[in-house]
Amino acid sequence: MTVGAFESPFEDAQDAPRIGVGMLGYAFMGKAHSAAYRTLPHLLQPPPVIPSLVSIAGRDRAAVAAAAKRYGFRMSTTDWRTLVEDPEVSVLDNGAPNSVHAEPTIAAAEAGKHVICEKPLGRTADEAFEMWRRVAAAGVVHMTAFNYRFVPAVRLAREIVASGQLGEVVHFRGSYLQDWGQGAGSSWRFIAAEAGSGSLGDLGAHLIDLARYLVGDIESVFAALQTIDRSHEVDDGFQALIEFSDGARGTIEASRFALGHKNALCWEINGTLGSLIFNLERLNELAWSSGDSGFRVISVTDPGHPFMHQWWPPGHTIGWEHTFVHELHHFLTAVATDGSIGPHGATFEDGYRAAEICEAIIRSAMSGRCEEVAYRTLGT
Repeated sequence: MTVGAFESPFEDAQDAPRIGVGMLGYAFMGKAHSAAYRTLPHLLQPPPVIPSLVSIAGRDRAAVAAAAKRYGFRMSTTDWRTLVEDPEVSVLDNGAPNSVHAEPTIAAAEAGKHVICEKPLGRTADEAFEMWRRVAAAGVVHMTAFNYRFVPAVRLAREIVASGQLGEVVHFRGSYLQDWGQGAGSSWRFIAAEAGSGSLGDLGAHLIDLARYLVGDIESVFAALQTIDRSHEVDDGFQALIEFSDGARGTIEASRFALGHKNALCWEINGTLGSLIFNLERLNELAWSSGDSGFRVISVTDPGHPFMHQWWPPGHTIGWEHTFVHELHHFLTAVATDGSIGPHGATFEDGYRAAEICEAIIRSAMSGRCEEVAYRTLGT
């Protein structure tokens, strides 16, 4: 057996077919996605497919070889083209820096591989649109990895909004605050050519996708960007007023300079009949007001709640890492059954639309005016 290979205990015990996974990127998202692939066969019996971790690619030969051994991949390489050309690889999982999203993902799709790519899909709206256009034309399953759609409390909130129990949605407000930007040193995340944008694409894209998923499309923005550390080529924070296509309005903001906040993603939805509040740092909870009283906190851990029949008894919470298990289970189910990624998973069109909103925010910050969001469709 190749050093570092991982043999799933499920491979001989179940009839589910295996599917070969090639991963680009071995750092933060590489660790999260690898752990999810190894956990996934526990999720549902039988699983849709059994992930076989074939090869992982990264720029540092020693570091990617160590990651392959640690995560359970049979091979490692410094050339992503090896993943694309490998006949054992049926899925490319791209968690590389933003500048390496487009070319490998397009090449893999055009080679017949199914693709999942971390957010932001592209550094610009043009790049994201080209990824969507070419990957869609290849006819493979494609998914933008907005993992917060797969938090049980977020999915429950979507169900509550869709049921009409909040009435007409009138407000959405969201913030994503972290503090690691101060004194962070050099990172590709602060370089415009590598990242595209700063807090906007890194954190704001999550807020934008959640706003779209929970409320609907955004048609205009009025925004400001802020760069606090002048050695950074990208924004360290932003604020935006947004208007949805149905007339609801909201605010979104993000910062990597909010001292004391480690991973504070919060959002609130106000409707004519009630409100919902979510805080990622209390991931298993959803606060709901029916409008005639204060908020009651729902512990989203019962078997009837989204995803939870697959986990533990009521009150036994799950963690941030399990959002990736749900996400990849959804993706691989679509691959195995030729099913749909949407509406609960984010397609490349969703990734493109988030990029288009990010770009409108940049335009607004530059012009000092409200900017309309214009969405392209395939064939235009």
